[in-house]
Amino acid sequence: MAERAGVSRGAAQHHFPTREDLFMAAVEQVSVVRGQQIRDDMAGRHDVGSVIELVFGLYSGKLFRAALIMWVAAANEPELRAQIVPLEARIGREVHRLVVEALGVDERRPGVRESVQATLDLARGLGLANLLTNDATRRQGIAQQWALMLGDTLRGARA
Repeated sequence: MAERAGVSRGAAQHHFPTREDLFMAAVEQVSVVRGQQIRDDMAGRHDVGSVIELVFGLYSGKLFRAALIMWVAAANEPELRAQIVPLEARIGREVHRLVVEALGVDERRPGVRESVQATLDLARGLGLANLLTNDATRRQGIAQQWALMLGDTLRGARA
């Protein structure tokens, strides 16, 4: 890994004395990049179809795959899991907030919070299904149908 980063093994070990330190630095970097990508991509999106397309895309891209690799590694290592769980919770809250903002809806209205969360959970599940095979065609059809359903649910919930 040091070679890929263009540094000596000694320099890498100086900055990251343990494997866990290196792993958490990678997790932090991926989360920063994911967060910025989400904020940038959400800017200017307000219609339901456009927001759904973006959210589904987030959970089928390279950064989501990188996050999954980290989740799997942390699943069997309690020290890593203890650090990743709060980080992922923070990212989840941020994505949820950005989607609510982009849709311009009021979360205090009944069903709005749950509908936004269902959108994120659906997108994450479809992202997992996309790991082994390219599921873009099926995902696109589901995204279109979900956008119609979500639009109907959120009608009248605009902030």
